Amino acid sequence: MRRRLTVGAVVTLTGLAFLTTVPGSAQAEPTAATDYTVVAAEGVSASDAQAAIKAAGGTVVSANDAVGVYRVTSTDATFQSKATASAELVGATERKAIGYAPNGLEKVERGLKSRGGKGHGPAKADPLDDKLWGLAMVKADKARKIESGDRGVTVGVLDTGLDASNPDLGAHFSTRLSRNFAPDIVGIDGECEVAGCLDPVGTDDGGHGTHVAGTIGAALNGSGISGVAPGVTLVELKGGQDSGFFFLDPVVNALTYAGDHGIDVVNMSFYVDPWLYNCTANPADSPQAQAEQQAIITGMKRALNYAHAHGVTLFGALGNNHEDLGKPRTDVSSPDYGGDPYSRPIDNASCWDLPAEGPHVIGVSSLGPSGKKSDFSNYGTEQISVSAPGGWYRDGFGTDTYQTVGNEILSSYPLKVLKEEGLVDADGNITAAGQGSVFKDCTKAGKCGYYTYLQGTSMASPHAAGVGALIVSRYGIPDFHRGGKTLPPSLVEQILYRTADEHACPTPRLQSYAQEGRSAEFDALCEGGTNFNGFYGYGIVDAYAAVGGR
Repeated sequence: MRRRLTVGAVVTLTGLAFLTTVPGSAQAEPTAATDYTVVAAEGVSASDAQAAIKAAGGTVVSANDAVGVYRVTSTDATFQSKATASAELVGATERKAIGYAPNGLEKVERGLKSRGGKGHGPAKADPLDDKLWGLAMVKADKARKIESGDRGVTVGVLDTGLDASNPDLGAHFSTRLSRNFAPDIVGIDGECEVAGCLDPVGTDDGGHGTHVAGTIGAALNGSGISGVAPGVTLVELKGGQDSGFFFLDPVVNALTYAGDHGIDVVNMSFYVDPWLYNCTANPADSPQAQAEQQAIITGMKRALNYAHAHGVTLFGALGNNHEDLGKPRTDVSSPDYGGDPYSRPIDNASCWDLPAEGPHVIGVSSLGPSGKKSDFSNYGTEQISVSAPGGWYRDGFGTDTYQTVGNEILSSYPLKVLKEEGLVDADGNITAAGQGSVFKDCTKAGKCGYYTYLQGTSMASPHAAGVGALIVSRYGIPDFHRGGKTLPPSLVEQILYRTADEHACPTPRLQSYAQEGRSAEFDALCEGGTNFNGFYGYGIVDAYAAVGGR
């Protein structure tokens, strides 16, 4: 999963800022209208929640009554404190631009790359498949001989968008089902490309979502790459800003939409900003920050429960902070948006990294080509479910593959973003800076797609989500209500865990990354047995076994 070293540097962050409480007992002087996300208290009706919002000085812009989350605007500077004080509301979070976008881990490592990677993937099906070692690790190349994915199975990419102009993605992209829940915010995303700031579906000005989508379901069509489940239908659920932030209300709206519209699988390679961990009552936090985190916890749990209850199998990246999520370190990165970070000791019993630690989320750790846990990947027996290839630039120490880009994950990427990064020129040609890390492949009709390497748990989660989609394709039953196929998430999980390739902890159990140039902070202790442990969960996802292969 972003900008911060979380889901995969890839992990993307979401920023929810808090408004400082203004003292006073009456209405403050009017200010410019400010946007908030407001969460209703448990058991409060929609009408009572909206009445409380109005009484606090807010106007409801949009309502998600299914989970009690509202987008609100107000010119009252005391609105947030009034909303927090209301018995009908959990709290309010302010969406406030601060003018920068964090970078993901994969981008940080890209700056170190100078050597191209060797092809060590499966035999070519599509032209670049020999570079997809991840496909071979999860045995997706073998699985497609039995099941390559059913068009009636839908996979929601809850991310920064999806570039459907890539021939690998456009082939099985559903414009009808896709939605953008995250309009551009000028202060963090730059000037809007379209009137109204709502980018059309099928575009991605961030790049992260397009990369995730390719791993899940790039078409097996003779060009570019193929995904884990190349036959399924891809659905864009844009819940992240172009800059990589993920706000509470777009994510909640995307999850409830997925439940209401029959989306079978949703991948979430991000965490909700601005808190790396959302805590119920962290003494290091102000009362206002505590209320905001409580709102995020409540809203996310409701949305995840809703999606699961409506048939959505949920996958989430565990994050790139190289820590045991059951024994978290002091958080020194939050808030990453809307205020200065400060030191926050984290209590595992009352703090959550969301959505990865939310209900019903299949948490995925990242592995390098050698099968070792990527140095950046989070882990831990409490939160992990399975492991999957997410890339590790520093894998292969002592061999000629060490610190080569081929150790990462190659997938689709938007031409626009590659141009902005100076890796492709105005004419669509790969520049000297992009040589070895960017690829261009065109169909016989002359339609070209672009591909690049990234690493992170953001890249691991879509490998697992693709296997989940193959399970629904193989064993799903007709969905007579909404069309296509359906399979209860509990059965998808059961099959996924039962067929995963069990992998024991390393010997010694305390894994050091000193030879790869990492400090002792990266040392990781693997706990558990062969059938389940903190590095691999139930094992490395196995697409071939999952669809009935032996």
